[in-house]
Amino acid sequence: MQAQSLKVLLVEDSHLHAQVAQKLLNDIQDENFQIEWASSLSQGLEYLKKAYFDVILLDLTLPDSRGLDTFARLCASVPEIPIIVLSGLDDKKIAIDAVKQGAQDYIVKGEMYGELLVRAIHYAIERKKMEGELKRTLEELKRSNEELEQFAYVASHDLQEPLRMVGSYVQLLEKRYKGKLDSNADDFIAFAVDGVSRMQGLISDLLKYSRVGTRGKDFRLVDVQSLLKQAMDNLQVALKECGAEVTYENLPEVMADDVQLIQLLQNLIGNAVKFKSGKPPRIHVYAEKKRSEWVFCVEDNGIGIDLKHGERIFKIFQRLHTREEYQGTGIGLAVCKRIVERHGGRIWVESQKGEGSSFFFTLPSEGTSSPTQ
Repeated sequence: MQAQSLKVLLVEDSHLHAQVAQKLLNDIQDENFQIEWASSLSQGLEYLKKAYFDVILLDLTLPDSRGLDTFARLCASVPEIPIIVLSGLDDKKIAIDAVKQGAQDYIVKGEMYGELLVRAIHYAIERKKMEGELKRTLEELKRSNEELEQFAYVASHDLQEPLRMVGSYVQLLEKRYKGKLDSNADDFIAFAVDGVSRMQGLISDLLKYSRVGTRGKDFRLVDVQSLLKQAMDNLQVALKECGAEVTYENLPEVMADDVQLIQLLQNLIGNAVKFKSGKPPRIHVYAEKKRSEWVFCVEDNGIGIDLKHGERIFKIFQRLHTREEYQGTGIGLAVCKRIVERHGGRIWVESQKGEGSSFFFTLPSEGTSSPTQ
């Protein structure tokens, strides 16, 4: 049974090399290739305007184009068609660079034989199909995530007004009728007030979480030490109440969304205050440059975390303690994770229960400057 016909565009200025390639393909049994030969890039582009091809065999050195520019121009014209580069021994490095830029394969002309060429063609076609499917899947996933983020934002935003109304009337009931009905009624009203308050906090935090990806600012060069001071100013009441001391050193300038970086530092320092031990909180913030990134650390002397929960704490709505022990919705560290990931970094914790915690996060160092002294 004869194989399905495959249309091949051969772009090669050497008549001899073109004949060799055509003969190698035509001599393979159980294969059926329809080959069009173009001796220049412009002629090849004209063929592509008139017909579809399953694969392109491309010589990078042509009368009207040379080197990687040849591949770039052809790929830009027909990004959906797989391209195999045909190279001479002297331009093998350029061929490898072309593969890095999207060519499916390269073959050295002097080492080419029929089965190798046919196998490269079939593999190139299949890889291109898989790349297309992967691209469509990623685009669909991105669109789905954006829709979910938008839904979370809209739902949280639209829930605020009716919840605010319910809260106002429940508080009015509490104010007007507390102590005037039986004790059960007072308890019921108190439960309702507490439930509304917790729901408002939950919706507020959900809005913050959804806004990380949809309401972020463009990155610019920012001074982390200055942003840390702003985060500390926002927390000054909580810091003063518990006698907390925050120290810092070696903080650089980085490319970041300044508002989100303040929120990140504020959440991590706020957690250190919330989960303090019996001693006044001691919080130290520092950074160290490692290869192409800055590694930041916010360490404290708090109650610590059992590392078996080291990944769980960064998931949305995950709590290790009851609301009676510690207030909160379990979104703070999930927000931190989203902020860090939006900046191209990662976040993790090193801790021992009862011995304090060290929260690390990374930010790319490209385009940054040395630490503020």
